[in-house]
Amino acid sequence: MGENHTVDAKAPVGEKLPSFNLIDSSLLVKIDRLFACNAGDHVDLPQLVVVGQQSSGKSSVLEGLTGLPFPRDSGLCTRFATQITFRRSDESKISASIIPSRDCSDTHRACMESWGKRELDILDAMSFAAIMREVIDLMGVGPTSEPGSPAFSKDVLVLEIAGPDQEHFSVIDVPGTFKKKTEGQTTTSDIALVFEMVKGYMENPRSVMLTVVPCTSDIANEDVVQLADDLDPNGNRTLGVLTKPDLVDEGAEGDILDVMNEKSHRLKLGWHLVRNLGQRELKDKTSSRGSLEDRFFKTKAPWNKIDKAKVGVVALRMRLQKILTDHIRREFPKVKADIRKKLQAAEKALRVLGPKRQTAQEQSQFLTDIASEFQDLANSASRAQYVQSDFFGEVARRRLATVAINRGEIFAQIMADMGHEFNFTDEESDGIDGDDEDYAYDSSDEDDCATPKFDDGQFDSGASRKFTRLVAEDEDIADYVTEAEKITCPRTGDIIDWLTGVHRKNRGFELGSFDSSLLIMTMQHQAKKWKAIAKGYISDMIAIVHTLVLDLLHHVVPDKNLLGNLTSILSEHLQAKYTQAMEQTDFLLKIELEGTPATYNHAFTEVLNKCRAERVKRQLEFRVIEDKAHGSVVRLDDIVQTHSLSNNEQVVQEIHDILKSYYELSRKRFVDNVRMQAADHFLVTGPNTPLKLFSPRFVSGLTPSQLDEIVGEEQNAKRQRDRLEKEIGLLKECMTILRWF
Repeated sequence: MGENHTVDAKAPVGEKLPSFNLIDSSLLVKIDRLFACNAGDHVDLPQLVVVGQQSSGKSSVLEGLTGLPFPRDSGLCTRFATQITFRRSDESKISASIIPSRDCSDTHRACMESWGKRELDILDAMSFAAIMREVIDLMGVGPTSEPGSPAFSKDVLVLEIAGPDQEHFSVIDVPGTFKKKTEGQTTTSDIALVFEMVKGYMENPRSVMLTVVPCTSDIANEDVVQLADDLDPNGNRTLGVLTKPDLVDEGAEGDILDVMNEKSHRLKLGWHLVRNLGQRELKDKTSSRGSLEDRFFKTKAPWNKIDKAKVGVVALRMRLQKILTDHIRREFPKVKADIRKKLQAAEKALRVLGPKRQTAQEQSQFLTDIASEFQDLANSASRAQYVQSDFFGEVARRRLATVAINRGEIFAQIMADMGHEFNFTDEESDGIDGDDEDYAYDSSDEDDCATPKFDDGQFDSGASRKFTRLVAEDEDIADYVTEAEKITCPRTGDIIDWLTGVHRKNRGFELGSFDSSLLIMTMQHQAKKWKAIAKGYISDMIAIVHTLVLDLLHHVVPDKNLLGNLTSILSEHLQAKYTQAMEQTDFLLKIELEGTPATYNHAFTEVLNKCRAERVKRQLEFRVIEDKAHGSVVRLDDIVQTHSLSNNEQVVQEIHDILKSYYELSRKRFVDNVRMQAADHFLVTGPNTPLKLFSPRFVSGLTPSQLDEIVGEEQNAKRQRDRLEKEIGLLKECMTILRWF
């Protein structure tokens, strides 16, 4: 470029300055690449930021550092942050782009991004001013913006200058702070906006602050100096720059010298003094800034007595070289650690969202994986393979096979002990077989019959066993199960009287026999508690299975919305399966209690013969003679002369014996059928139980619209996933950039 501050493909930037790299090129390349991929949105990055009040000479300092012709028109004062990056490259090019602020609206962001990346042929004073005007208008902070709009923007203008003769250097220029509003131009809100913007850049613990203060001001009252003291109390990243020494009143130079000689307002990195060009000198094209400044600090007292390493733009660049290099090397390991933490946090957040499920294929695969896990656990539960997963743990209700067996045994025992309306005349009180050691009896209350106690924590014992229900159900299946009913005790000692009454009311012209309808009638009455007991058992099994289904869904489904959607669509199918189990129970009741009594089981004849033999035995017990040679014997005459029953009594007794024989056979058959068909086949182990419903096959039958309704991500989740994926990609790119550091 020459002294007309022109940047083009063939000319260097600004006036010709001594050739040295302000920062180690490899470090700056890494920083530039990190900024280019917007890493600064996620972690604090090392950067040089120039701050100062308006009219402090900040732009002139920047012009001296960069060689760029910053606009001096008051209407083009810095209204937004400008990031200026120089880098060495085989190809010469100049480009400009805009980074929208984090908190801007989507509309504003789209507008800024639509501006794109402008490639410039030249960057002289005129073209630089033109770019600034265009950006000011685009951001809506210029004179033509709507009334009431802010005069400053949080957006960032990025200028990149590359070429074979360029130095590696990057700096951020932020608007100058000010304390008084200007009517029609700035407001109180603008004052606060600029202060917070400047503070935001200064708060970055990895920024090196170049605080620019004019010699004509009271340093102690400078906002940026006070703010730097607060944000950088150790002074590791603050370099003070004093400007306009040529405007200091005669006699006041001592205060500036005290600062430069570290006698007042001390900074760890010290102060530097520069002399900016005045308006008349800017118009004079015969001399360069470097030569004028060099002559000033060599000849003008008392400034010529200051250490030459602390005066002039060239020396300032050299000081910054060491400060920035040391600072960046110190901060880069921290940057890398921060990026790694951010990456781990973002990856964890993405894992919480689960696999991507936006297309029908993604949704189907996602739901199929969940269904497969559901089936694995459900199969383990029904096969008692509890060591396969931590899901079962110590939660007894999840051990389905065990709970089903235990509840089925209780059902069988209750049916044996309390399922009949009357005790038969020769019935013992020790249960079906009399040798079941797993059960005990509680007869402490005279008004309550003995009830079974089962040694299992899943079910209550004692008085609660006198009810048909032992398990509480979820409210969403309340309409598909029965309510608990109290089971009355079998009546004792009056079955013959009852059978006699039934016979008298229903006998016909039979001689020495009875009509088969009497067996149906008495069987229905004797077994009238079967319905409540059996349906209570199946209701409990439905509740057990449904609770397990819900537990499994909670375990395998990753988020609440999906859980709610899936439970909703499964609900109707589950309820149909529960209804099937209940209908099968009704069917078995109908067969046993309304159908024609029938059996091919030889046990019926054996039990009947045993009943008859026992009856004869009881009639002859008082005629027994104890014989030493033959034991207990009865004389033949006594057998023949045994008191015979009347015809009606004989028939009633026969009804009793046949009823007892058939009832016992029917009860055992009914208990097995209810257990194997209604409970096991329809609810626990069959091929179409509720546990088999949610499967990969079920998923494959869903339409795309159903899949989207169940699994489709909500807009918030989609936005969050997109954000996280973009952030993870960016952070991984950053880790690659810093890989060898």
